[in-house]
Amino acid sequence: MLETSARLLRLLALLQTRRDWNGPQLARELGVTTRTIRKDVDRLRALGYPVNAASGVAGGYRLGAGTSLPPLLLDDDEAVAAAVGLRAAGSSGGIAGIEEASLRALAKLEQVLPPHLHRRLTALHDSTIALAPTGPAVEASILTAIAAAIRDRQRLRFEYHSHSGSNSRRSAEPHRLIHTRGRWYLVAWDLDRADWRTFRADRMKPSAHTGPRFAPRADPDDDLAGYVERGLDQATWQHRARVKIHAPADHVIARVPPAVIVEAIDEHTCYANVGSDNAHELALWLGLIDADFDAGDDPELADQLRQLAARYTRAAG
Repeated sequence: MLETSARLLRLLALLQTRRDWNGPQLARELGVTTRTIRKDVDRLRALGYPVNAASGVAGGYRLGAGTSLPPLLLDDDEAVAAAVGLRAAGSSGGIAGIEEASLRALAKLEQVLPPHLHRRLTALHDSTIALAPTGPAVEASILTAIAAAIRDRQRLRFEYHSHSGSNSRRSAEPHRLIHTRGRWYLVAWDLDRADWRTFRADRMKPSAHTGPRFAPRADPDDDLAGYVERGLDQATWQHRARVKIHAPADHVIARVPPAVIVEAIDEHTCYANVGSDNAHELALWLGLIDADFDAGDDPELADQLRQLAARYTRAAG
């Protein structure tokens, strides 16, 4: 009986590590006959594991989804990763409504961990401090609704509360969920504006009814992470300007953050779309590019540049 039980656990572990197995493959892995594999599969089904089987050349076994959650087998690294993730979700995951459930699941997992894994987790826990989330928490139901629309490639309809306080109804093709800087964001193709937009998930209220299916698009700018970072950086700018810089575009790109969009004019000049909290800080920052530039049609920036020029002239004696 012990040998059979150990073999069943090994069979279950194999079914969880790969999507499809055929009978001969499993038989070779376990050192038994295909007849024994069929009997063991029946035993797993009796224990509540939904093992699907298909006959024929392309047939085989696949662990499916059942009506209830059966026990899972985790190796050491998977168990540690699950415990770390549950602890993070319970303290600073930025998702509202799952803290208690995460901690309950963590308690169940830690209760059955072998001593050597328990020591690893204890050392990690004692050596770290979890800071409270700085961003607003998002309801788990909102994130799962967005994720389901992304998975099923269905248009998403939602109410959106903007930073300025206005409310609007939006229709978009959801592309990806992003978690950065303590907040959750949705990158989507806005159908009304025919362009990419980034929405804060905590300001969204998805409709219960999704729209028709859509064909997936390539990442915006072919760089999703860069697109999101540039958008978030630019969103904080209070003063914006478009300046002409008398230097090659490569020279400027190497000296500015990713949020600054640089457009080459020729081999010796380029435009830079820049911004900062105010014109004074922008004037100071432009001097760090180490190249001549024109303030363009921005009188406030030009005034700050004249004030700085006078101050530096006096400092030079």
